[in-house]
Amino acid sequence: MSKYVSRYHKLYNETIVANLIKELGLSNVMECPKLDRIVVNMGVGEATQNSKLIDAAMADLAIITGQKPVVRKAKKSEAGFKLREGMPIGAKVTLRKERMYDFLDRLVNVVLPRVRDFEGVPADSFDGRGNYSLGLRDQLVFPEIEFDKVDKLLGMSITIVSSAKTDEEGRALLKAFGMPFKK
Repeated sequence: MSKYVSRYHKLYNETIVANLIKELGLSNVMECPKLDRIVVNMGVGEATQNSKLIDAAMADLAIITGQKPVVRKAKKSEAGFKLREGMPIGAKVTLRKERMYDFLDRLVNVVLPRVRDFEGVPADSFDGRGNYSLGLRDQLVFPEIEFDKVDKLLGMSITIVSSAKTDEEGRALLKAFGMPFKK
């Protein structure tokens, strides 16, 4: 029985590791930064008025990631937003292993080029520890989502968590995967 290995996982193992060791001047293969997980989060603030929006967001997120999302609930009440503690306000998926590599492959090669007026992702969206976050304005840039079935455009944030210790290591890792940073 053969085990599925994604294209980006093969790319990482066969070429990126060797290139990063040279580029970053590392002495050991184990020091080389690697992807840990990708977290895709959809905040649905309007779910306080319309609870069906959470179901739509969950369905879209499941189609996009190929994994069942988790409902995110409000941690505390906020009267200004008509929000009570425990109300569903978003959906989240944490991708690991092959699904993570497949998602990154689709993100870099299919989704980002489909974004209107795309000039590259900002190079300064690192958190200081080599993790990268980016936001998308709507879910329609994913080819799996059918335009006719979308009731409401929902943005999403994508956080790429790596074992990189610095932003430079994280940037080098994502650049090796083909992430199109702005010049």
